Amino acid sequence: MSEARKKAYVARFERVLDHIESHLHESLDAEQLAGLAHFSRFHFQRQFADFVGVGVARYILLMRLKHASYQLAFQREKRIIDIALEAAFENPESFTRAFRSAFGQSPSQFRRAPDWPAWHERYVFRIPERKMDVKVEIVTVEPIRIAVLEHRGPVTTLNATVARFIEWRKASLLSPIDRCRTFGLAWDNPDTTPPEQFRFDVCGEIEGELPVNPQGVIEKLIPGGRCARVRHVGTHDRMGDSIYPLYRQWLPGSGEELRDFPLYFHYLNLLPDTPAGELLTDIYLPLR
Repeated sequence: MSEARKKAYVARFERVLDHIESHLHESLDAEQLAGLAHFSRFHFQRQFADFVGVGVARYILLMRLKHASYQLAFQREKRIIDIALEAAFENPESFTRAFRSAFGQSPSQFRRAPDWPAWHERYVFRIPERKMDVKVEIVTVEPIRIAVLEHRGPVTTLNATVARFIEWRKASLLSPIDRCRTFGLAWDNPDTTPPEQFRFDVCGEIEGELPVNPQGVIEKLIPGGRCARVRHVGTHDRMGDSIYPLYRQWLPGSGEELRDFPLYFHYLNLLPDTPAGELLTDIYLPLR
């Protein structure tokens, strides 16, 4: 297969994956998805499994359970029956069976104490990195005071840190999500850093003074200055699709030099309120 044909083939599957992520609450079947990508419906399921690593029905189920997992962990006030119905299950019983089969925990057990490492194991697919041309803007940002919960350890436990930060945010009222921006500071690349050494800061813009708190949230500052900015559209799991072109393609030919501050993210909308396929994240690369 020529490089051009291979690129076109991959793009058709990416269109299918984007459609699934944006339409999880709707009816999805293999024939409809095959038509969307202009594949033969007779061969689509095998092609999909070869590309992703699991069959299309299994992939859709896992994506629905993924969104439900975020609701269970981060929207504790939401009833499990409502989460089950939103995930396209006919009743809570079928939802519980599917959830337990996938993760080894019932929805209520997961809500109380999520086993995030085991959960992550279900989301290891062989989807290739997207070859993207990113649109880079040079912007100047003002300093931003942020409340930070430092994550130190495997990326598979990052969601537990996120849950603790959300708990602080709701209890303290010092970083209300409706008017304070949400950030993440990426001190390390999870693809190249030993799991026990991985560092990531979960952050929210702060109003007022930050007292000592049981969650361990501290204050830091995102310094002002010039940055290269790229907008990533879609799931956070594939943020590398926008980050790697920034480093590999744009930076070497830009004539720019990096400042001594990590790459950081501004999350313009958030899970689980926003479908994964509709997430918007601005990526900032600090420049001298």
